Amino acid sequence: MSLIGSEVKPFKAEAYQNGKFIEVTEADFKGKWSVVCFYPADFTFVCPTELEDLQNNYEELKKLGVEVYSVSTDTHYTHKAWHDSSEAISKITYVMIGDPSHTLSRNFDVLIESEGAADRGTFIIDPDGVVQAVEINAGGIGRDASILINKIKAAQYVRNNPGEVCPAKWKEGSATLKPSLDLVGKI
Repeated sequence: MSLIGSEVKPFKAEAYQNGKFIEVTEADFKGKWSVVCFYPADFTFVCPTELEDLQNNYEELKKLGVEVYSVSTDTHYTHKAWHDSSEAISKITYVMIGDPSHTLSRNFDVLIESEGAADRGTFIIDPDGVVQAVEINAGGIGRDASILINKIKAAQYVRNNPGEVCPAKWKEGSATLKPSLDLVGKI
C-alpha cells in the first residue's frame, strides 16, 4: 500500500540535535514542510555521504521552509557518538532521530525486519503532515539532495497552484500543465 496521501502515524522518539537530546513526535511535522530521510545505520559507508550532502543543502532547504529529520534504528546516543567522531557527521545541524523500537521504520514501511535496519527511504511531508513523495533506494545507492530540492519545489508549486501539475524535469519557473479535456492527446 502506498503512503502517498496518508497522514504520518503517531510516534514519539528521542533525537540528537546540536549537542542536545530532544523528543520528536508527528506533531513536529505539521505547520511546515518536512523531509524524513531514513538510512540503514550509523558508522557505515554510504550513509555519511548522504547525510553530509543533506547538511550541505540544509540552508537551501530551510529557505524553502523545510525541516530535515534523519532516522536510523540506532539510538540517539549512537547518533551523538557518531556526530562526535565523524568529520562528515559532525557538520550536521538538523535533527537525527533514533528509532531503536522500529516504530518509525514500520510506520513508513522501510524496516528490513531480518536486519533490524531501515531502507534508504526519503519522504516529503506537507504542512498538514501528509506524505507527498516517497523514494526508496537499495542499500548501495546513495541519494542526491539536489534532486530532493527539485521535488520539494514541485510539491510546493502544486500545493500552491491547484489545477496545475509539473511535468517531467520541471524546474522552478518552467512551464506547468493544466490538465483538461483540451489537453488530452496533445502531449
